[in-house]
Amino acid sequence: MFDIRKIQEQVIYNAVKAESNDTTAQKIVNWNEENNPTWVISTMKRLEENFDKSTIKNIRMNCQCGYGMNEKLALLKELFESSSCLEEFASHNKAKAAGLSFRNGELYLQFPYCPCPMLAEVDRLETNTWCQCTTGYSKVIFAKAFGCEVDVELLKSVKMGDDICLMKIIPLEVIQF
Repeated sequence: MFDIRKIQEQVIYNAVKAESNDTTAQKIVNWNEENNPTWVISTMKRLEENFDKSTIKNIRMNCQCGYGMNEKLALLKELFESSSCLEEFASHNKAKAAGLSFRNGELYLQFPYCPCPMLAEVDRLETNTWCQCTTGYSKVIFAKAFGCEVDVELLKSVKMGDDICLMKIIPLEVIQF
């Protein structure tokens, strides 16, 4: 069975260990019996107490669970293959339905709800630390679809009180359509 908590514990442990060591990773993940909302909030607090913002973002970007990635990548590749530029890529009906938009020369991805199953029972987050995993997820999937490195900037988060989750997708190279 698919246990998102176990997956998250392991990916956070591995990401923290890659930035520090086993002892710190054990301390951050804490492997205790807290319920999911409490564990999410306390784990992020431990991250914030032990690392600077840049390291935290890097750790969390490496924590994506990969849930549904193959289906989403297939959609992005389909859109990519039927487009000649980013504006056209984001203008397809399927792209719009998936939350893509193109404004002022920039590509955006938005959701009207929080897509993270670990946050289903979390009412509100005080920081965007947890949400940085979605930037990592989006970075991986768009890099594969575009065939180049991308950066992703988290602009809004439903769980932080915004009306939508919003990310800017920034290709770091010229995309060859």
